[in-house]
Amino acid sequence: MKIHCGDSVEVLRSMDDASIHLVVTSPPYDNLRTYDTGVGSNWNQLVWEQIIRELHRVVCDGGVVVWNVKDSNNNGSETGTSFRQALFAMECGFNLHDTMIWSKDTFAYPDVVRYYDTFEYVFVFSKGKPRVFNPICDRKNKWAGTKVHGTSRKADGTMYEKSNNNKTEVKETGMRFNVWQIPTEKQSSAVGHPAMMPERLAHDMILSWSNEGDVVLDPFLGSGTTGRMAAKTKREFVGIDISPDYVSLATSRINEILNQPTLF
Repeated sequence: MKIHCGDSVEVLRSMDDASIHLVVTSPPYDNLRTYDTGVGSNWNQLVWEQIIRELHRVVCDGGVVVWNVKDSNNNGSETGTSFRQALFAMECGFNLHDTMIWSKDTFAYPDVVRYYDTFEYVFVFSKGKPRVFNPICDRKNKWAGTKVHGTSRKADGTMYEKSNNNKTEVKETGMRFNVWQIPTEKQSSAVGHPAMMPERLAHDMILSWSNEGDVVLDPFLGSGTTGRMAAKTKREFVGIDISPDYVSLATSRINEILNQPTLF
C-alpha cells in the first residue's frame, strides 16, 4: 500500500508506465463541493484533461478506469462536463467500455423545474479489451426454472427465435444490469468528508474489473473508501490526495481494514 500526499497530476507523472491494473475514483464534480484546501474551486478542464492523460499512461494494457462523476446545473442547464470528460478519455485512447448508472436512494434537494436528480454516471474506460471481467451474478431472474426462450430481430426487422431456446434452464440469479441501486453513505459528515463514495460501489467495481494481487489506484483518495475496499479484497493500493487532513483520515480508515500501524 502506498499513499502520496501531493498534487495528483504531479504524482501521476512520477509513476511508471503501465503500472496500474485498475483505477476506481470519484473526482470533484463541477465544483459542487469545496474540499479541504479548496481543491474543489481549482477543478477545471485543464486539470481533468491532465489527469486523464496520465491515467492512460499509467494504466496497463487491458486496464480499466472507473470514473464516477455528475454534472451541476448552471443557468438552468446541466453543464455536460461528464460527457466532455468521457469523450476526452476516448480521444486519449481509452475505450468507453460501459456507461453505468449509480442509482441513489435520495436526492440533494427538491427541484421545481425538472425531475428529482437521483443518479450519477459511472464511466468504465478500458485501455483496449479489459483484461479482467468478473461479473457479479446476484440479480434474481424473473424466469428462473423455465427453459431459456427469446427472440432477436434481423436487420430487416423480422423476428427469429434464438438457437439455444429450450435447451438450458434459466438460473436463479443472473448477471447484473448496468444500473446499480446503491444507497449513499450516511456517515459522511461524521467521518469528516463531504462526499464519500459508497463502500459497496467501490467494492463491487474492484471485484468486477480486477483480480487478487492487482494494483488499484485512486488519484482522489478523499476518505479512503477505494483503499479500504482494495485492502478488503486483497488488492494492492496506491492513493493520492492533495490534502494532508484527508491523507490522515484515509490512512486511519484503511488501517482499520489492514490492522497495520502505518502505510508510509
